[in-house]
Amino acid sequence: MADLLPIINPATEALIQEIPVDDGVAVAEKYARARAAQPEWAALPLADRIAPILRFRELLVERVNALAALLTAETGKPITQARNEILAVPGRVDFFVQNADRVLEPERVYAEPADALPGMGALEEVISHDPLGVIANISAWNYPYFVGGNVFIPALLMGNAVLYKPSEFATLTGGAIAALLHESGIPEDIFIPIIGLGLSGAALLEQPIDGVFFTGSYATGQKIAIAAAPKLIRTQLELGGKDPAYVCADAQVAAAAAGLADGAFYNNGQSCCAVERIYVHTDVYDEFLEAFVATVRGFKLGDPTDPDTYLGPVSRKPQLRILAEQVADAVAKGATLLCGGHSLDRPGWYFSPTVLTEVNHTMTVMQEETFGPVIGIQRVSNDAEAVALMQDTPYGLTAAVYGTDRERAAGILRQLKTGSVYWNCCDRVSPRLPWSGRGQSGLGTTLSLEGLYSFLQPRGWHWRKS
Repeated sequence: MADLLPIINPATEALIQEIPVDDGVAVAEKYARARAAQPEWAALPLADRIAPILRFRELLVERVNALAALLTAETGKPITQARNEILAVPGRVDFFVQNADRVLEPERVYAEPADALPGMGALEEVISHDPLGVIANISAWNYPYFVGGNVFIPALLMGNAVLYKPSEFATLTGGAIAALLHESGIPEDIFIPIIGLGLSGAALLEQPIDGVFFTGSYATGQKIAIAAAPKLIRTQLELGGKDPAYVCADAQVAAAAAGLADGAFYNNGQSCCAVERIYVHTDVYDEFLEAFVATVRGFKLGDPTDPDTYLGPVSRKPQLRILAEQVADAVAKGATLLCGGHSLDRPGWYFSPTVLTEVNHTMTVMQEETFGPVIGIQRVSNDAEAVALMQDTPYGLTAAVYGTDRERAAGILRQLKTGSVYWNCCDRVSPRLPWSGRGQSGLGTTLSLEGLYSFLQPRGWHWRKS
């Protein structure tokens, strides 16, 4: 009998359901099905692969309420934010669909004049692209529609088969995604869910797959990279972040405070590109703190099924300990706790929104990934000090600068080793721009045209007429 995976509601701690786990035998069988089916899928006209993806897009919109309720039940994501996530996926689908033909169309890059070599036919050089084949999509729980869709939608359009392992904390949503794709016309052997914990993921990596696309922690990403290395396959890793933001002396303080509070606490701070460190010029420090804390105090914490709730429970119970330890470490080293700092004495995995000031880089809250509703705010004297502190991290996902001078912001942001940068905004992802990390934030790219090419391998053609 297969092991069972318990699905727990983070808001109530009630058991929702138990799901059978895929063991090594089941994973191997699913891989074999995908490998056998992929060539026929890749051989279809592109229009025949686009059609079911567009139907999937329609079903997401039609069933958003039920899908959002399921997502909220198993992750604790506030219902309004769950709906927002699902309703933003169609925009990404549209981008991929509109650009699929562009990247798949063979490109003639050179044509030799007919008389270049007397007695020989003219030479033509062409680049074409083939799908990778069968890929593993090991997805995340914090944004399962975004993070998964960034991979499986372009992968399917480009002609790949996908073995999709949802996070164990978003298993029911992963199953709903698979059911919707199959109902839309994606063959069941082309998109196959793999259900389970780490052992199921390890069994998936043992298969002779052609690529692995993972979103999660740096520690797990390292293990995946090590497992994938002997296979010499395409490996894309979106890992952790400790994303900084700097508020310049000339910033519009009220707008910066509101934007950064949202960037730090949206989805309970459980976003890959959540703001996790804030540096504020001393000239506007006090004004910023007052506006920032007022905004945070206005966030409604409570039942995630309430449309007015902004902060629900954290999605994983063990994270409560990590958050408490970071707060305790900061306070012990001299930080000031302006609000929050503790779990709530109620059912569910709730942690109060927390703002720490007088922080410094000896504190774990300014060095290690937090992934929860806790933020440290540090005073700086000038741009150079801000840059030095923003650079003091092994991560490199995003960074933001708030101020009125675009060139000043650009000069600061160019010095940082991050995949994305923001001016007067933060915690934002666009299908038109590449999404990638540097350092311990990962490697490879999703989204943009680069994100379509990630699921293809090039072939060079040399044509000479006889």
